[in-house]
Amino acid sequence: MKHIGKFGQSGHKIDDLQLFRGADMAAAARAIAECDVVRVTEGELIEDTVRARLYIVLAGMLEVETDGHAGASDGNVNRILPGESVGEQSVLDDAVNLDAVRAVEDTLLLVIESELAWELIDHSNAVARNLLRLLSFRIRATNAMLRRRQKLGEFYRQLSLNDTLTGLYNRTWLADMLPKLVGRARAQGSPLALLMVDLDNFKKFNDTHGHLVGDAALCAAANVIRDGLRPSDFAVRYGGEELMAVLPDTNAEMAHMVANRLCQKMRETVLFPDMRVPMPHLTACFGVAVLDPSADETALIDAADAALYRAKEAGRNCVSL
Repeated sequence: MKHIGKFGQSGHKIDDLQLFRGADMAAAARAIAECDVVRVTEGELIEDTVRARLYIVLAGMLEVETDGHAGASDGNVNRILPGESVGEQSVLDDAVNLDAVRAVEDTLLLVIESELAWELIDHSNAVARNLLRLLSFRIRATNAMLRRRQKLGEFYRQLSLNDTLTGLYNRTWLADMLPKLVGRARAQGSPLALLMVDLDNFKKFNDTHGHLVGDAALCAAANVIRDGLRPSDFAVRYGGEELMAVLPDTNAEMAHMVANRLCQKMRETVLFPDMRVPMPHLTACFGVAVLDPSADETALIDAADAALYRAKEAGRNCVSL
């Protein structure tokens, strides 16, 4: 940043500066006549580590990246054009500027120290109104950006909770939601059932037909589970070829019926009906468990896993409670 003179001798007109619109131009010009005009080169960072200042662009352009020094930057920048200012909040807060302010090109700046900025505000209603209008605009812009960021964050959060291959919920979702569902079932005194599903001989299926066909088979199985549940139920990919269904407000008898129906649907699923060589039908083992009022989510999963093991021991392609 290079000092090149005072505003009174710079040849720039105060009428072009947004902060002074509607103000007594003659009085304002006298007030800022001795303010410094500085030059910053393209790419140069403006850092105020000691005191707050107001900068008004006379020529060139600045970009402002909010909280860049605090490590919270998300890449959003605001451009400050000739006549516009930056640093107002620092002046009002009487704190150093935490924004990363950089010259987009060679730029001339009018520098108004914090004390003078407050004198201008105290003595001119127009300056105060302009400052409030500018801050209101920036608050609205910031709120809009925060809303966009919140929506984007929610979008990515939802992505993180779904399995990318099948579209079912994943174990991250399960770890977060199952304890809540267990807690709600306990509080309401309602049943909660869990179905653990394992595709039969899936490794052999993959080795025989290839992983792409194996992925298609896994997606088909996931569709059977998802499409066979109520809107209030949840389908989860637990890992590998293991799937899961969480059934709120479902007792053991109802859960067993659901599992039998899904097991039958799985047997009837045709992977590629248009292929010349017929594919084997999918089959799966189903383990059914119901929440014990004194147990937690870990015990519920363990119970479903034990039931699944019994189904495998019984010859697969069946349901065990």
